[in-house]
Amino acid sequence: MSGHSKWKKIKHKKEASDAKKGKIYTTLIKEITIAARQGGGGDPDFNPRLRSAMIAARQANMPSDNVERAIKKGTGEIEGVIYEEVTYEGYGPGGTALLVEVITDNKNRTVSEIRSSFTRYNGNLGTTGSVSWMFSKKGILSVDKGSATEEKLMEVALEAGAEDIKDEGDSFDIYTTPENFEAVRQALEKNNIKMSSAEISFIPSSTVHLEGKAAEQMLKLMEALEDHDDVKRVNANFDIDEKEIERIANK
Repeated sequence: MSGHSKWKKIKHKKEASDAKKGKIYTTLIKEITIAARQGGGGDPDFNPRLRSAMIAARQANMPSDNVERAIKKGTGEIEGVIYEEVTYEGYGPGGTALLVEVITDNKNRTVSEIRSSFTRYNGNLGTTGSVSWMFSKKGILSVDKGSATEEKLMEVALEAGAEDIKDEGDSFDIYTTPENFEAVRQALEKNNIKMSSAEISFIPSSTVHLEGKAAEQMLKLMEALEDHDDVKRVNANFDIDEKEIERIANK
């Protein structure tokens, strides 16, 4: 399991507070709004991106009224803020690479705040293309081991076009191309295989091992970026031992 995957799983266990839930809702509302505007309208049957966002909202127990209002803002049925999608690239402690996916209504404010977080934790914001070449875009669908056997997943997911299935300890991660992501997700649903998460993300081609102060700075940078209201997702190529991550996370 990569360091970033370990961090996500440990951090997920700590996201039960109202403040964290509020951040999750804010991110989902923005994603639903922009998906309804750019992805083909407000009907999830004809808008795969909106359908995925609505599934994520349901998994986060977001009230349906919030979802409907976000869709109507995206389609223009009710007045709302105009959001833009931006990806910032930068370097973290120890020469790590980060891609920060953002949905914002004010790029100048957001880039200033993102740059400040990088600087605070011994990193620096880069230019477009500076680190993106180290990542490839993939669909990732996570299935808890109690939901399906590896044999069943191999049968269903690979038949639907998945590229690979990896054992991540308490779950299986299914990797797809962005083009086959929706077909694999639908195949899992049709076979009543529950997913704990399903997203299109950026996967690093190699990782940088960190420990000590650099590891601590890296996780503080991740925390600062992921807690920012405009940040949708942070992709990074660090690798930190799981015990080290738990030690730092519990400080």
